[in-house]
Amino acid sequence: MALKSDGALASDAVTTPTQREVYTESVKQHYNFRFGADQPFLPSNATTETGQFINPKAFPTAKYCSHCHQEAHTEWRQSAHANSFRAPWYIRNTNLLTAEKGIEYTRHCEGCHNPIALVSGALTKGSRVNRKFDEDGITCTVCHSIQKVDARGTGSYVLAQPAALLDENNQPIYGEVSDKEILAHLDRHSKAVMKDFYRTSNFCAACHKAALPKQLNDYKWQRAIFLSDEWQLSSFAKQSPLPFYVKDQVSTCQTCHMTREALTTSDSGAKEGKLASHRWLGANTVLPKFYNYDTQMEKTIAFLKAGVFNVDIFGLERNGGKIIAPLGSDNFTVSPGDLLTTTIIIQNKGIAHSHVPEQRDMYESWVEFEAKDSSGRILMHSGAIQPNGDLDPRAHSFTNRLVNTKGTINDLHQVWDNRVVAYNNTIASGRSQLVRYQFKVPADAAGPITVTARVNYRRFDQHFMDFGMGKHYEMPVVAMSERTRTFTLGENPPAVDPQDNKLWMRWNNYGIAMLDAQQYAESGRAFEQVAKLRPDYADAFINIAIANFQWERYDASRASLNKALALSPHNSRALYYLALVERNQGQVDNAIADLRQVIEKFPNSRDAHKELGFSLYQQRKYDEARTEYETLQSIDPDDLAAHYILSIVYRRLGMKDKASHEAAMFADQKDDPTASTYALEFLRKHNEIASETVPWHTHTDSPVEPAANTGTSAR
Repeated sequence: MALKSDGALASDAVTTPTQREVYTESVKQHYNFRFGADQPFLPSNATTETGQFINPKAFPTAKYCSHCHQEAHTEWRQSAHANSFRAPWYIRNTNLLTAEKGIEYTRHCEGCHNPIALVSGALTKGSRVNRKFDEDGITCTVCHSIQKVDARGTGSYVLAQPAALLDENNQPIYGEVSDKEILAHLDRHSKAVMKDFYRTSNFCAACHKAALPKQLNDYKWQRAIFLSDEWQLSSFAKQSPLPFYVKDQVSTCQTCHMTREALTTSDSGAKEGKLASHRWLGANTVLPKFYNYDTQMEKTIAFLKAGVFNVDIFGLERNGGKIIAPLGSDNFTVSPGDLLTTTIIIQNKGIAHSHVPEQRDMYESWVEFEAKDSSGRILMHSGAIQPNGDLDPRAHSFTNRLVNTKGTINDLHQVWDNRVVAYNNTIASGRSQLVRYQFKVPADAAGPITVTARVNYRRFDQHFMDFGMGKHYEMPVVAMSERTRTFTLGENPPAVDPQDNKLWMRWNNYGIAMLDAQQYAESGRAFEQVAKLRPDYADAFINIAIANFQWERYDASRASLNKALALSPHNSRALYYLALVERNQGQVDNAIADLRQVIEKFPNSRDAHKELGFSLYQQRKYDEARTEYETLQSIDPDDLAAHYILSIVYRRLGMKDKASHEAAMFADQKDDPTASTYALEFLRKHNEIASETVPWHTHTDSPVEPAANTGTSAR
């Protein structure tokens, strides 16, 4: 029996097993089991510990928790978690889904945005559930009642009926236990509300990874957000040997988003005067403005500007000539009448996932570039906000475009209508992106010429924001990082800029950007410059090898990898790429041996398990291949290669049911070969966007002839 806040037994409790069964049966009488009688919470992957519904009255409010946790409550109230459901733009978006398909489809969204609504059975037509809990969004007793998570995402957690205290037999005491009782048994309170996995990135992955299942879109499984996968592959996690840079220590989601801060009020959960922040600082700049959360806004802006990006005005081309780079290291001349092309390198150095993260179709981050002479005359300006609030359509933006069956943009985040991603222009963690701007120096220009490049961010594009608010609403724009260089008309002698990275790193970031732009020869030349500057740096030779491997120059790739291994014996990154070279040259046994070495040091390397599994499969060692692909699925249940190979391996091992299951998963999750027609039709109509799909393109106000040997496209 539950206790009231004064310590007395609660005669009106709604939390006993019998009462829960009664509640569940009452919900079932009017609940729409559209996705199956045994799957009440689909299309969310969330469930409860018994599979039953939970009365929303069983969830103590955040105000109850604030009795002892004042600081955490204050921070939480201003967070995206606390406002996960009530924000008007979110409600308007889910209302679109309700209008188009029905409220039961919103279970896909609410499994993460409003878990109490999901598990209480409120998400059905004609629901009688009192939804006063909506104001609390993801409240304290949601996260602190999760018993288990897995790697599928889309709300892949098991939620138990909340308990703030365990009894002397470690059994949960439900309801609002008195403060006095909790303070008398802090050890039992801690056991009730804390679990070790709450401090891991896997805990966050339950919601910060998501897919669009067939139950939602009546089409097929589609990947949606995958921050946890990106983190796991990044240098921050230290679970993969493949990142271009290595971090000193592991950083989890909590390391960045729940930093320990000094108390401003009181909180019983603090240690040594500090508390893990429950603001979960991220990139939501609209929410604190709308609700007037000044502290949250101030901290969010500081978070966005805290060394996340390195912007390098790296190179300059005059009149289509050879690139002068890195700028500041060599003498060059600029003259009136010159046609200048600047190369900007944007490095994502401080985020453990891509930029921009999560659903990228309505988030907005872009490069703003401006060139002007000393009189203030603008020679070029790309990435300006237009009078109606829209972003310059020619801007280089870090986003994607989601296209529907009509060949138009899903401009209001109607993800259930997605058919194809027309392009993805985001920057992965630790990677760099190259952006080129071309402008003409007027014959009467007043020197010097100043160029500025900055990475801007605002929460949503203006169209979505205006829809979400039902009116025009201006959003804050944050300049996350920027750089300026000045070009003198005439001679420009070498000049070291203290803001620049070391010369070898500038070349390295340029090489990474060129690699991702599919300019493999130029990428290799950049990495060769790194090797000259740092002949003891094994990764320089590995990077040269990667460029050659992409170009299918396997002998050259092997030679560079051998140099790397001479400098750094048993280097896992070098061994991984050496294994790929060896397999392509028919030396599968050697590849297997090298990949096993990699896995010994990096047991969670999904890439190594995948490649080892395929090598074993090639040798018809099906049991061993099965082990590798099953391990891969324990890391990423949605790996497409694992579904495909296991469908074959299981069948050859006589495991027909498992083979059929994997074949069905592969058929559902593989790309639809016809979907590209929607993207092509959309891009054909939108030249300003189509050029962004070209890995190597130039932003310009002037018509420019494409360079025949580089594939440069003007825009």
